[in-house]
Amino acid sequence: MAEMQHVVKVEEGRPAADGRPSVGPAYRSAFARDGFPAPVPGLDSCYDIFRMAVEKYPNNRMLGHREIVDGKAGAYVWRTYKEVFGIANKIGNSIRSCGLTKGSRCGIYGANSPEWIITMEACNAHGIYCVPLYDTLGAGAIEFILCHAEVEIAFAEEKKVAELLKTFPKSTEFLKTIVSFGKVTQEQKEEVSKYGLSIYSWDEFLSLAGDQEFDLPVNQRTDICTIMYTSGTTGDPKGVLISNASIICLIAGVDRLLNSVNERLEETDVYMSYLPLAHIFDRVVEELFMFHGASIGFWRGDVKLLVEDIGTLKPTILCAVPRVLDRIFSGLQAKISSGGFIKSTMFNLAYKFKQFRMMRGAKHNEAAAICDKVVFSKVKEGLGGNVRVILSGAAPLATHVEEYLRVVTCAHVLQGYGLTETCAGSFVSLPNQMSMIGTVGPPVPNIDARLESVPDMNYDALASTPRGEICIKGETLFSGYYRREDLTEEVLVDGWFHTGDIGEWQPDGSMKIIDRKKNIFKLSQGEYVAVENLENIYGVVSAIDSIWVYGNSFESFLVAVVNPNKEALESWAEGNGISGDFEALCENPKAKEYILGELSKTGKEKKLKGFEMIRAVHLDPVPFDMERDLITPTYKRKRPQLLKYYQGAIDNMYKSAK
Repeated sequence: MAEMQHVVKVEEGRPAADGRPSVGPAYRSAFARDGFPAPVPGLDSCYDIFRMAVEKYPNNRMLGHREIVDGKAGAYVWRTYKEVFGIANKIGNSIRSCGLTKGSRCGIYGANSPEWIITMEACNAHGIYCVPLYDTLGAGAIEFILCHAEVEIAFAEEKKVAELLKTFPKSTEFLKTIVSFGKVTQEQKEEVSKYGLSIYSWDEFLSLAGDQEFDLPVNQRTDICTIMYTSGTTGDPKGVLISNASIICLIAGVDRLLNSVNERLEETDVYMSYLPLAHIFDRVVEELFMFHGASIGFWRGDVKLLVEDIGTLKPTILCAVPRVLDRIFSGLQAKISSGGFIKSTMFNLAYKFKQFRMMRGAKHNEAAAICDKVVFSKVKEGLGGNVRVILSGAAPLATHVEEYLRVVTCAHVLQGYGLTETCAGSFVSLPNQMSMIGTVGPPVPNIDARLESVPDMNYDALASTPRGEICIKGETLFSGYYRREDLTEEVLVDGWFHTGDIGEWQPDGSMKIIDRKKNIFKLSQGEYVAVENLENIYGVVSAIDSIWVYGNSFESFLVAVVNPNKEALESWAEGNGISGDFEALCENPKAKEYILGELSKTGKEKKLKGFEMIRAVHLDPVPFDMERDLITPTYKRKRPQLLKYYQGAIDNMYKSAK
């Protein structure tokens, strides 16, 4: 390949040998041309991140939440770094007084809140493993994690305490103490005492240790600080062991990246905490904010009120998952089309002009100053007025949404890629590089990355367009799956972590995710179908929100279940004189024909082969959701569960399409 400007080669590729597939060259970020960032002296653990911030920025606002007065949410109320330190100190002593020591496990269960972070820091201080619990893993998951990780003390949001009690009696083998982030009821006290456990309200627990002070252990870089259980699309949740070194190294890399593109974090930055702290993405971003003495404000826990919380907090950096950005995108489009012809014409003209200038290489803030001032400032104000970076992760962001937001939000919109096992961000796209839309950008300057060929799927890492399984090496990698060495050895080979995702290097050194290693099957005529790739292609159709493509080796063609876009379907119906609400339209054969037509149009544009075309669709007005166990918390499709749920619809499609 020609010079890939954003990466440097650190190791040559090699041909297949000894039953191992060929691998392409290893690359690292050009920002790490002269080596990875050096460790900060005295910074050896996650606790040090917090401790040093308290020393350096004692009076900075650290954690904020909205006070509810007479049922109305007021302004954000803040605690400083010094105040949080004092509370975390008390919680730490109380945890120790319950008999936990370095290496013991503490569960945290509930939506993001100041108490969540305070408890986490108390664990960090005493070298206690923090084990986030979250219910989107499925009904039995909380009980599984409590038992598998042998959790001795569990903290929970007030309304989640009841869920913890449902894991009795099994979890009580290890669990001895429960602490509510709020209050505790008399019934809960009685229930818990039946099993010989103790339960405390937050305020009671704060003073549990009295004047007892426990010495802090020596925390080392290699010590584990958290066990994060990941869903995976099959089998039991896996406990990913994350060390202090992984998080510190990740922060150093992200920091170097931000400084290199002139977007350095300052102590004045403000972050909106709403993506679950139980996931690595949000956890490491909040660690990064603390590292800089910046401020973290918490949402109220309701997706419908999120935009209002953002407007009040006025964050400078917004992390999001595609689901949230899709919602912002649809909201903006609805607002513009309802604003009347003049307004929407003006908006569209401004959009076309600014997009043209940005495609020609202009920076977003210099491309069309007048359009920003007159038109796009309204969008910016809708997100509080201060957002300068929007970072999307966890799942692929649709190309048309990414481009649209880059033009209208007056902020950098960057897409990142990483896994719990790689401590979140391993790749992230760079500001003002419109050519990186649809990619996850080059590697972050703390890892090496290479592709490994997948011969069964015809992906060749040594071809002129290198494609293969993305493999990652570096200090950010996890320390293994807890009590599952067998699974660890499957994915960690010679220090290289195998992600299971298929990537394609772009000429500029960014990575494009094109497929998933396992989602491949044969149709009855023997043709291989890479279903993830097709879903990504069909996913750009604006008339649909989500699609699941299905086929098997007994059938010769593909069918799909589609979540149509409500606005698009309703406006099509109106234009074609078809009546009925959204649910009725989804049942209408004409609507199915319309959606099939849109899918076919895209399929032909993208030059898909005949057997890759969808021959029948079932329209479900209800989006694929976790309630029905159809997707994981990061919105990956659970294929076996989807099949089980839609089996009837699948059978009907195959019958009717023949």
